[in-house]
Amino acid sequence: MYAKKTTIINKSGLHARPGSLFVREAKKFNSEITVAKLDGEDKPVKTCPAKSIALVMAMMLSKGTRVEISAEGEDEQAAVDTLAALVDAGLNDL
Repeated sequence: MYAKKTTIINKSGLHARPGSLFVREAKKFNSEITVAKLDGEDKPVKTCPAKSIALVMAMMLSKGTRVEISAEGEDEQAAVDTLAALVDAGLNDL
């Protein structure tokens, strides 16, 4: 398993358009990928599969929310690094 923590930086959070982009990228990988919403101590409070737009949207990931992206499988590092970089870049929604 491989994981990275990052922060949602785009002004409207992970709403429909950036959420779709995130899920579309996640589906390119074979690994099982999860997204965890973190609390103030960087502990997971809610987790969902990164390949489900409905569940990702239900996480209500707004600007400033800390998340952990983790994956397990043959391309886990590439999956996490790609998705974390996408979040760090503002999901093309800055």
